[in-house]
Amino acid sequence: MPSDPPPGNAHATLETAAGLATASVPVYTPDRRVGDLRREIAGQRYDCASHVVACDGTAFLGLVRIEDLLAAPADATLQTVIDRDPPVVGPDMDQEIAAWLAVSHGESALAVVDAQRRFIGLVPPRRLLQVLLSEHEEDLSHLGGFTRGAMQARVSSVEPVRRRFRHRLPWLLVGLGGALLAADLVGRFEAQLRTQVMLAFFIPGIVYLADAVGTQTETVVVRGLSVGVAFGRMARRELLAGLAIGLALAVVAGPVVWWRWADAELALSVGLAVFATCSTATVTAMALPWLFERSGLDPVFGSGPLATVIQDLLSILIYFAIVFAVMG
Repeated sequence: MPSDPPPGNAHATLETAAGLATASVPVYTPDRRVGDLRREIAGQRYDCASHVVACDGTAFLGLVRIEDLLAAPADATLQTVIDRDPPVVGPDMDQEIAAWLAVSHGESALAVVDAQRRFIGLVPPRRLLQVLLSEHEEDLSHLGGFTRGAMQARVSSVEPVRRRFRHRLPWLLVGLGGALLAADLVGRFEAQLRTQVMLAFFIPGIVYLADAVGTQTETVVVRGLSVGVAFGRMARRELLAGLAIGLALAVVAGPVVWWRWADAELALSVGLAVFATCSTATVTAMALPWLFERSGLDPVFGSGPLATVIQDLLSILIYFAIVFAVMG
């Protein structure tokens, strides 16, 4: 007869190896004959019978795959087919690490033992697959920027039209307000634009470049926050990257404007504006996702539209401030 299953485990909490394990598995001492075990197992019902667990009392000795047990001679003892060095985990090990440990060792099940190597339970194959699938979906969701997880992403994808409308419209209204404010802001420089219409030619390009740099930074920051990267680890590198990108674009834009329109002051103004707006775009795109995340809001939904509005207004102000400082 099989030995009594191990006692209940106080460590069996959610998302741990012990929480996945079951004690309803065939457990035998190593001196039992293989033929006797095959007959006894055939008359029992277990949560998992992919492996036979070899124990001396409660002390875990090893595992025997059911395939090896079926292929062994009937008069052999269990100890002749035991794998005495299978991968084992402690009861408190995170379920994702436990599942990957089993896969990396080519095992379809995983033994859970305590610090005294007492057998607690076996994580069956179906639960390992469930963990791997769940963690895989979660990782993909995080890399895609969904900080609320795969289920929330699915809900957002199939939600009714009315709910889609209600979720998206407020942020787009913010964008509309920003667009009207930007138009009013440009209108305040109407007199200067009338005397030098060429200044208006560069507004769309400068605003676009700043938005593009901000979008790149925001994507990196949102994904980093989603997978648990500390904001401080990203901030310095992203800021330096933004300064370098702004400088590179300015070095290209200034000479091209000078060559095309033969106006040194205009070329200097455009070059400085490109550098300044791209640099501030990096700061804005970093700060807003961080603030959303700290506030418990998903940065995917709101930080993009809000960052665009703020950066567009800043770009226009910076551009005209530089123009008046350089060209008078």
